Formats: sequence, C-alpha cells, structure tokens
Amino acid sequence: MTTQLASSVASRPLTRVPARRSRTVRVATLIIGVAALAASVIVSVAIGSREIPPSEVLDALFGRGDPLVVAAVESRIPRTVLAIAVGAALSLSGAAMQGLTRNPLAEPGILGITSGAALAVVLGIVYAGVSTAFGYIWFALAGSAAAAVLVYLLGSAGGRRATPLRLTLAGAATAAVLLSAVRFVLLPRAQSLQAFEQWQVGGVGGAKWDSLATLAPLFLVGLVLVFASARGLDAIALGDDTAKALGQRVGVVRLVAGIGAILLCATATALAGPIIFVGLLIPHAARLIVGADYRWVLGFCLVWGGTILVLADVLGRVVTRPSDIAVGIVTTVVGAPLFILLVRRQKVREV
Repeated sequence: MTTQLASSVASRPLTRVPARRSRTVRVATLIIGVAALAASVIVSVAIGSREIPPSEVLDALFGRGDPLVVAAVESRIPRTVLAIAVGAALSLSGAAMQGLTRNPLAEPGILGITSGAALAVVLGIVYAGVSTAFGYIWFALAGSAAAAVLVYLLGSAGGRRATPLRLTLAGAATAAVLLSAVRFVLLPRAQSLQAFEQWQVGGVGGAKWDSLATLAPLFLVGLVLVFASARGLDAIALGDDTAKALGQRVGVVRLVAGIGAILLCATATALAGPIIFVGLLIPHAARLIVGADYRWVLGFCLVWGGTILVLADVLGRVVTRPSDIAVGIVTTVVGAPLFILLVRRQKVREV
C-alpha cells in the first residue's frame, strides 16, 4: 500500500505545484518582508495633508519632538494598522480558499463572498439601523458564510464535482446577483445609499482604535484556524484520496480552513469594505517565491499582504493630492490587469 501510494504521488505531473524553494530563500523573503513592512509604516505615517520627515516620524512614534507632529503621527497610525490588518486578512483568506478548493482563482471577491457580506451589511444598515464596524461584522459573517455555501452548492449542482472552473463561474454569477440585490434594496433609500456607498468603495481612512480593538479577537481566531490548517492544505493539494491515505481528515481540514477564511474575510470587509484582488494575487506571488508549502505561503501572506495594502493606500494618497483615492479603487485598477494575465497563464487549472 505504501509503495503504491508513493508511486502514485511520484507519477503526478509537477506542473501544478511550484518547485521547492530553499530554506534560505524562504527566510530571506520573510526578513525582507518585515523590513518592507516597517518601511511602509514609516512612509504611510509620513505622508498626509502635512508631510513629515522620516526622522521626525521615528521621534514622534516614541512620543518625542514637536507636539503637533506627534499628534499628526498618532492620528495616522490607526489607518496604517488597519491597512496592515486588512491586507493580511484578505491575503490569508485567499490563500486558504485556494488551498481548500484547489482553485487558483479562488478569492473572496471573485467567489462572491464579499458580495454576500455587502448584501448582509446593507440589509443591516437599512432594516436594523447598523452604523458601526462592530455591528457590520455579524451581518458580514452571516452574509459571507451564506454566499460561500451557495457558491459551493451551485458549483457542485447535479452531483458533479466542484471543479475550479465551475466554482469560478458560480462565484461570478452569485456576485452579480447579490450586487443586483444590493442595488434593489438601496435605490429607493437615498440616505442609506449614501452611507453604504462610503463603505462599499473600500478604504481605510476611517480607522478607529475602538473598532480595531473590538474586531481583533475575530481576526486572531481566523488567523489561528488558517495556520492550523496548513499541513492539511498541503495534503489536499495532492488530491483528496491521497490526503486521506496520508491520514488527513479532509472534511475537517476544509471546515476549519473555511471558517478561518470566512472570519478573516468578514472581519476585513466589516472594517474596510469590499477590497478585491489582494486575496488572489498575494498567494500566487507567495507560491511563486517560497514554493507550495502552506506554512511558508501563509507566513508570506501575513507579512506581504499588509505591506502591499499599506503601499496601495499610500499610492492612493499621493496620486490625486490633496484628495485621496480609496485603497479599494487602487487595488482594482492595479489588480485587474494582473488578474487577466493570471487567467491567461493558469487557464483555470487546479493548484
């Protein structure tokens, strides 16, 4: 049995799994990522309506220097922390979804999960008077979970296997229907429409410490669940039958990783609105650079996801000064061409 299993694994085509990377490359990538994250934090705090030299930023972070500069830095820190948290959450969520579905195009936005969260949030705004991130989160969680179940059911309808192509098409169709439902609910309600539009664009400008502190436990739970699923996701990448032969409980792994991914996605969406493409592109970059081992892929996403979203937020502030472009618009403009390139190269294969 062991010989047959080894032979089966060895005979699998290697085109779906990136080559193994050395430990030196992986560690170096994470060290560079941490340094880039630290640099992006300084840049993010320095750029605003009043630019602050990096040396003064460092002094202000420790409460030293001009009180006006200290106050300006302190007001920008929550926005930067939110961008880090949202970028990391979306990247980890996307990596987990790609792993548990073996779908290279799986991502909260493309699979309709953020649309489910958006519809649930707008229902909360219109019918329950919800207006805070803490209120949004429960509706976002329910909407995300319902959308995920619906996409899977549509992708496996008729007793067929939920292939990457079927899941992608089901996600796109679900997202279109849910967004149409959002417009149907909001159009007769101009006041609610204005409040929702500010949230729907996707941005981190309204960050507040109380919202971050309130939702931090959910983020941490999702983080733990996704990292706990890393070995199981590695086994699932070889196929369900092989994963079971290796002793993995495939259903449990998918459930745990799915709950973690939905928690991360819903938390990020409640805090910053629907931001797409981050959860798609960062995991692909991770597999390209550090290989297919999910422990390293998730570590890469944790560090670089936050870095990339902070830099995208900074870009949105610089391009159209003195006004800002919401980070959700920046990620869409930059991510859409990369997504098209990815589809052309991957041809919707399994990971």
